[in-house]
Amino acid sequence: MLHEPECCRRCGDALLLAPVTGLERRQVVDVVLPAGRAVTEHRLLERECAGCGARTRAAAPHGVDAPVQYGEQVRALVLYLYGGQFLSKDRTAQAMSELFGIRLSAGTIVAIQARATATLEKAFLPLLRDLLTRADVLGADETGLRVEGKLHWVHCARTDRLTLVTIHPRRGRLGITAADVLPAFTGTLVHDCWAAYDVFLSADHQLCCAHVVRELVAVAEREDPAAWCWATQAIEALVDLQRLAADARAAGLGAVHLATSADGRHRLRSAVQAGISQTAARATKAMRTENNLAHRLASREADYLRFLTDLAVPADNNGSERDIRMVKLRQKISGCLRSLAGARHFCALRSYLSTARKNDLGMLDALARLTAGRPWLPETSPTLTATA
Repeated sequence: MLHEPECCRRCGDALLLAPVTGLERRQVVDVVLPAGRAVTEHRLLERECAGCGARTRAAAPHGVDAPVQYGEQVRALVLYLYGGQFLSKDRTAQAMSELFGIRLSAGTIVAIQARATATLEKAFLPLLRDLLTRADVLGADETGLRVEGKLHWVHCARTDRLTLVTIHPRRGRLGITAADVLPAFTGTLVHDCWAAYDVFLSADHQLCCAHVVRELVAVAEREDPAAWCWATQAIEALVDLQRLAADARAAGLGAVHLATSADGRHRLRSAVQAGISQTAARATKAMRTENNLAHRLASREADYLRFLTDLAVPADNNGSERDIRMVKLRQKISGCLRSLAGARHFCALRSYLSTARKNDLGMLDALARLTAGRPWLPETSPTLTATA
C-alpha cells in the first residue's frame, strides 16, 4: 500500500505533484483466518468391457481409503497441537475448528494418535530402543503422571541425540524393565540414585552430583552458619572436581589425571568421614538422614566420581530431568490423561518429537513425514552419550 503525505508539514501547501525525495517502508506480517483448506476429490472411473461385459473400477491412490478423510497435513497439525503443544483433545478440536474451519471429534483425534503410534511402532521405536541399548552413556529418570485418576510413572531413557519416554503403573524395576532398554545396556547409566536402577548390574553407574549437592545443602542449612560443616566442605569439593572435569574436557582430554583430582578427592573423603562420625549416634530423624547420606557418599564414591575417569560421562542427570519435564508441563496445561492407551500414544509421540528436535528437525516437518507413512529415523551410530 502506498501512503501520500496530506500537506507540507511547515507551510501547509499541497504535495500531490511535488517530487518524491524519499521512501520509508513499514511491513505488517499477518495471517488470514480461518486459514485456507484444500479438498482434493478422487474420481474412480468404472468401465464396462465391450468384450466380456465385466465392469472394472480404477484403484484409489495409496492412502485414500475412505469416501471422506483427513489428509496428511491435517493429521500432522492435530499431532502438533496435541503432542507438541500439549493441548487436550477438546482444545485441539477447538483450535482446528477456529484456525482452519475443520471440525473434528475427540474420537477422530484419538484415531489420528493411534494411527501415528502404530506407524512409530513399526520402525522408529524399535530402532530407538536398539540405539539406546548400544549407547556408551545413558541418562534415566522417572516422574509421576495421573492416568484415569491414578498415579502412573513416566520413565525416560535418553542421550544427547535420543529420547525414549514410556509409561507404566509401577515406578520401580518393573516399570523400568518394561521400557526394554536397561536390561541389555552395558554402558554407563547416569541416574539420581533411585534404588531400582541399581539392579541393572551389567552397566556402570554415575550417580547425579546435582542431587547429592541438594541433599548436602539441606544439611548445611540446618547447621550454624558460623561453624565448620562437613556438608559444606563436601559441596565445595564436588564443585571443584566438576570444574576440573570441565577444564580437562575443554583441553581435549579423556579423563582427569589422578594427581590433579587428588586434593578434591581428599577433601571430599575427609568431609564424609567427619559426617559419619558426627552423626553416628543417629539420635534424631535428621541425624539418621545425614548419617545415611554420609555413608552413601563413602560407599559409592566411585559411582559419584566416575565422571573424572571418563569425561564422556556427565556429573549430573540434568539432561534427563529436562527431557522428562514436559510431562509435568502437559499435566499443568491439560490435566491428567483419561486412558492408559492414550498415555502410551502421547509418550510414543513425545519420544519421536524430542529425538527429532535433538537432531535439528522441526516438529511440523517430522510430523508431516510421520503422517505420510515415512517417519524420520535417527542415524544408526551406536557411539552416543548423555550430556548434562
